[in-house]
Amino acid sequence: MKNLVEPIKDKKLVEEVEKYLAKQSLRNQLIWVFGCNTGLRISDILGLNVEDVEGKCFVEIREKKTGKYKRFPLNNKLQKLIKKYLVERAKTYSVTGDNPLFVGKKHHRLDRSQVYRIINTACSEVGITNNVGCHTMRKNFGLHFYKQYNNIALLQKIFQHSAPSITLRYIGITQDEIDESYLNFEL
Repeated sequence: MKNLVEPIKDKKLVEEVEKYLAKQSLRNQLIWVFGCNTGLRISDILGLNVEDVEGKCFVEIREKKTGKYKRFPLNNKLQKLIKKYLVERAKTYSVTGDNPLFVGKKHHRLDRSQVYRIINTACSEVGITNNVGCHTMRKNFGLHFYKQYNNIALLQKIFQHSAPSITLRYIGITQDEIDESYLNFEL
């Protein structure tokens, strides 16, 4: 069985990764915040153009993996960070509508291997030792969304999974955790 990436279960560690990335660059911080706050796959994040997010409250995309239409709101944190990022980026590179949102040093669209290295390094630097990668951001969104709202049906719909069991397995909720919750519940 191949090594699957895991969500970061401790919210404080998710925040520490963000702080570490913010020290590197606003771009790296925004990629992390975008992934952890939207649950998008890295291919969809890196496929965004400036016009997809600039001045917008909602993002509309066609998912690269599934080809399905997806529309979702940008929370206040993302809207502020996007605006700040675009202002900063405009100092060195064009931020016209059809330009890629996330670019590297040569102003080409970032690719997933670059982001993988960025995320892996950040996680390692803050002491995270479990398997992490680009998909960790999506799984972080799923796990912490579930913990906050306890609504597996809604999360299943967001992720477009075919069954709640798939979503639970995907975000790392194990049978042991389900069993423990039963044992600790009394009415």
